[in-house]
Amino acid sequence: MPSKRTKKGPTKGSGGKGRRALEGKKGTLPAEKRHWYADKQRARADRSASRPATPVRVAGDNGAALRRRDGSELLIGRNPVVEALRARVPATRLLLANSLDPDERITEAARLAGQQGVAVSEVTRAELDRRCEGNGLPKAAHQGMILQVRPYEYWTAEDLLDEARRGETTPLAVALDGVTDPHNLGAVARSAAAFGANGLLVPERRAAGVTTAAWKASAGTLARLPVAQVVNLTRTLRQYQEAGFFVAGLDAEGDTGLDQLELATEPLVVVVGSEGRGLSRLVRETCDVVVSIPIRGVESLNASVAAGVALYEVARRRTAAE
Repeated sequence: MPSKRTKKGPTKGSGGKGRRALEGKKGTLPAEKRHWYADKQRARADRSASRPATPVRVAGDNGAALRRRDGSELLIGRNPVVEALRARVPATRLLLANSLDPDERITEAARLAGQQGVAVSEVTRAELDRRCEGNGLPKAAHQGMILQVRPYEYWTAEDLLDEARRGETTPLAVALDGVTDPHNLGAVARSAAAFGANGLLVPERRAAGVTTAAWKASAGTLARLPVAQVVNLTRTLRQYQEAGFFVAGLDAEGDTGLDQLELATEPLVVVVGSEGRGLSRLVRETCDVVVSIPIRGVESLNASVAAGVALYEVARRRTAAE
């Protein structure tokens, strides 16, 4: 049987129809010359903001705080909303269902929002339901009330350093190393403000930031106490040392008793470690002195309690030296 032959010869061309594809693309126009660029960026931001936030439980009647990627929060539920407004948490908008039964918490929330310049909007229950369901919560969670809280504006470590050096008193800062509970951050801020600290230094990752819970625990002191968020706490502490500060870490295994802290009257950064593991290795090695607080009957102190005790001793020594 003869073998099958294939026809060979010149391949038929496209007649020039593919010429433009072979020429390649031209250079991309600069952003300012692309009339559609701003609209595209705005749409991208809107899509990012509409993505579900991670719900974090807070105290209240079935309430929750929904933390978003831009640092803002949605407070869900009547009790959490009223508590936040009482603490003067910086909010932007109060959403109320337009078919609510009379309730003293609703009246108080609307009154406080009006006094604080927070916009009040009446929306349908379906809109509030949509906001809850889109973030993995049941419809009833909002109880007819949602509060939008704007992101906290952090200082830079450099600005906090300059502010401390411009003050009339000996500079004092507090750094938190691995403290993950926002209630502890708020309580430390309250003690720091009470004993004359210029501000707080907190790590950007694996640590608590300024949230609604931290704000309420601070009893409003975070409204006037600067907080700087830093990428690398160890590097920031060295930067402060180069600027003339001493660094004193608090740790149960410290080799210097709090009553022997002679550096208290010098420009100082007090570093508070986490309650579980204390100071991290690199931060501990950076400290000029590691201080322990004498205690009996318990293994360790809560981070915020330890900070309050240490800051009191620093303030006492500074007053005695005047």
